[in-house]
Amino acid sequence: MSDALLRKYFDAFARLDGETMASCYHASASFSDPVFPDLRGERVGWRWRMLARGARDMQLTWDVLFADERKAQVRWQARYRLADGGRAVSNDVLSTLALWDETIVRQVDEFDFWRWSRSSLGLAGLALGWLPAVRTAAQREALVQLDRYIARSAGAQAPARPGGGA
Repeated sequence: MSDALLRKYFDAFARLDGETMASCYHASASFSDPVFPDLRGERVGWRWRMLARGARDMQLTWDVLFADERKAQVRWQARYRLADGGRAVSNDVLSTLALWDETIVRQVDEFDFWRWSRSSLGLAGLALGWLPAVRTAAQREALVQLDRYIARSAGAQAPARPGGGA
């Protein structure tokens, strides 16, 4: 049932438990948001492991707007600090999830990139976060960070990015 899966996923998110979050995804899952517009397969779980490792003081609230055995829509708000610099990040997100076999097979997260960039990118996000070039640069940098994190954590080369990517 989707209720148990959603509870497991968002409770793990609130605890910054990236391993449990990653375990909620199907092996061929896809994920999209304004920062990571096209992640697939195991890279989806690695994205959440990286966030969990790089965040502190998570305050997460979430509300299921709709859920059945095949799909769910959840509004969530995350407030946390970046571990490397202590910057406070705030994000209000609408997640649309496709579910199969008690796993997430597709997740599309929607949020206001400029609003998010003001807290996560600091002055550059505040002044320039509305520019498409800033979004593209943030996406490229996020993928570089993800590749480095995977290589460090998995002790191997980062997996190829099926379906494109920067």
